[in-house]
Amino acid sequence: MNTAALFTPLTLRGVTLPNRLVVAPMCQYSVTDGFVGDYHLVHLGRFALGGFGLVIVEATGVTPEGRISHGDVGLWSDDHVPGLARVVDFLHAEGTAAGIQLAHAGAKASTLRPWDGTGPVTSENARPGEAPWPTVSASAVPAGPGWPAPHPLTVTEMGEVRDAFAAATLRSSAAGFDVVEVHAAHGYLLHQFLSPLSNHREDAYGGSLEARMRFPLEVVDAVRAAWPADKPLFVRVSSVDGSRDGMTVEDTVAFARELKARGVDAVHTSGGGLGGGWEHPIGYGYQVPFAAQVRADADIPTVAVGLIVDAHQAEAIVAGGAADLVAIAREAQDDPNFAVHAARELAADYDVYPVQAGPRLASRDRLLGTLGPWTGPDPVQVRQPA
Repeated sequence: MNTAALFTPLTLRGVTLPNRLVVAPMCQYSVTDGFVGDYHLVHLGRFALGGFGLVIVEATGVTPEGRISHGDVGLWSDDHVPGLARVVDFLHAEGTAAGIQLAHAGAKASTLRPWDGTGPVTSENARPGEAPWPTVSASAVPAGPGWPAPHPLTVTEMGEVRDAFAAATLRSSAAGFDVVEVHAAHGYLLHQFLSPLSNHREDAYGGSLEARMRFPLEVVDAVRAAWPADKPLFVRVSSVDGSRDGMTVEDTVAFARELKARGVDAVHTSGGGLGGGWEHPIGYGYQVPFAAQVRADADIPTVAVGLIVDAHQAEAIVAGGAADLVAIAREAQDDPNFAVHAARELAADYDVYPVQAGPRLASRDRLLGTLGPWTGPDPVQVRQPA
């Protein structure tokens, strides 16, 4: 057995993550009015049983209008707290840290669930009782062809959105989460302010990179002030826009430096969401270089993501210093026991096996030791036919 880098703990502020494997936020579009229930308990709980160090709840709307779809998780009301707290309690019982991603979809709100089609909700394609709603953004730039033009937020309305993020942060604390992640990626509202592709403002919140960063940083400041000082804050970014005419990784490094100065503890380096495609290299681990560059140039911990599919690949990312944490999504959906399998494949001296009752033991050997020797029939003896 050995101490694999992937299975070393990481302490951020007062929270120690037991290993470096993270389940990235994955929209499920499977709730009503923002309330999580049994589906999310099972969906997220299975990753704790599978040994992940941190599980992050999907993009969670800070306002009803900030949801991507009618099926999104919400945290705009105190009534949403108990359902999420139930999930947190289960994750904690299995020794897994619990995170939540707070989000506002901006111009990409009022969207169909994937299995209902693509594009915006309209009066013609809406489910009964699920009417479309007006969207907002930095500027009146539609999310794509055929989408409605969003309402450009006024400075007063921006303050209301900022305050909604802060209020959702307080509710995240009440639910017991260990990590809050602010969603500033994938073409949603805060990314819409950051990117020159979607921010055409002529006031103090548009134009230069410094001006485009202003509102996202105001939101981060409000969240950091509302979040306990001993708990880490993450921000998810699109390291580059899909189009080379948009955000560059150098822009993201500059943003990450500002985030670090404001008390952000890690940057979750994804990509794309604006620009209508992907004009960059793609392949296994294709976004890991972004994590490495942001980590090195902004001197801040990073979370790598993007077609990370096997244990040795994930181990090399952490051991080589490209990122501090590795997040997987689709691979976790396919294999909720990814961490258990990774520990076995890497021969790591680390216990990721689920515990039905009581505290997680230090190693599988100790767990087996508590069971005592097998006293029954030879378990490998082949039963002969009668």
